[in-house]
Amino acid sequence: MNPDITAVQVRAHYILDLTFSDGSRGTVDLTNWFGGHGGLFLALQDPAFFAQVSVDQEAGTIVWPNGVDLDPDMLFLTARGIRSPA
Repeated sequence: MNPDITAVQVRAHYILDLTFSDGSRGTVDLTNWFGGHGGLFLALQDPAFFAQVSVDQEAGTIVWPNGVDLDPDMLFLTARGIRSPA
């Protein structure tokens, strides 16, 4: 299990700077995760809505007001360059 996310900052649309509970930091580009997808992800295509991302301290990950959240392990690996976004 990888560290939880403790802070998030929007760098640009679909690009986030993340801070993890082990003190490490990384940037993730979520363009391929959300761009062009419908359903709950449709709202995330709006830059203003995307910027409403926050940290769910209990789950240790990031979340948006519509309930979309992401696997913190996948985010950690992506931020480390170990895994490419799907």
